[in-house]
Amino acid sequence: MDAPQAPRPMAIRQILTHPGGAHKDELLACAVLAAAHGCGIVRREPSDGDLADPGVAVVDVGGEHEPERSNFDHHQFGPDHEPVCALSLVLQHLGIYDDARRFCDWLETTERLDVTGPRETSAWLGIEPDVLGRLNSPVDITLLRRFASVDRVEPGEALYEILRWVGADLLEYLKSLRERLEYVGEHAGMWEVADLNVLFMPRTDPLPPEPSAGLGRHLEAIGMEEATSGLVYPDRRGPGYGLSRFRDDPRFDFTRIEGEPDVHFAHARGFVAKTSATDPERLKELLRLARV
Repeated sequence: MDAPQAPRPMAIRQILTHPGGAHKDELLACAVLAAAHGCGIVRREPSDGDLADPGVAVVDVGGEHEPERSNFDHHQFGPDHEPVCALSLVLQHLGIYDDARRFCDWLETTERLDVTGPRETSAWLGIEPDVLGRLNSPVDITLLRRFASVDRVEPGEALYEILRWVGADLLEYLKSLRERLEYVGEHAGMWEVADLNVLFMPRTDPLPPEPSAGLGRHLEAIGMEEATSGLVYPDRRGPGYGLSRFRDDPRFDFTRIEGEPDVHFAHARGFVAKTSATDPERLKELLRLARV
């Protein structure tokens, strides 16, 4: 996996997007640019001067994709073009689009919804169109409505700071996940226990804030997500380890070890347990006992 490119230095002093109804793609694109540059957002039609000025990021409007002039519109692309939205173009320009498509499961759905609409996107997802509406939340509705109701959003305003948080969290997630995957790849190993593959993440010093983070993504990266049934990782609340199913594989039932003296928690539904054991052979023994 190639390392992501650093964001290109741009003296962006203003973000501009279209007025009227707001959609998730330009809102997120503006959020990412706000996090990267800290400048205000204006909602109006762009002028020729705006399109010619690389200091004005024109997002989801303007009829051209010219990243060297900070113009990020996708509406001029033909029907045979791969579905990409304004957010896609901004992420491409920052050099992190490939990581975002790989690690942000929601991104392709956002692209398809914006470009092909709910009916085609529902068919692609294999669901009925009305199911999409059931997945909306007040968070989506309120942010989009509030964004659509104003002509400009400036630093220091509540809406701007929320958008900047969203963009900053997305950028930080992609940066930290790549670092985490490199860390997991350096330390983790595969066990074969009772004819099942288990990913083992040993305790390291210092211990990461969330020791189980990135394990599933690591398995995807090495092509083992379909062949792995369990995870063993340091318990962030104690000196031992957590044991869990991977992708809820029912061949591990951790209620079978709840009576073991070194097991202090086993979920009633059997998908996870916590143990004070630290010896790899004992951990493997607990996995064998939990094997259905």
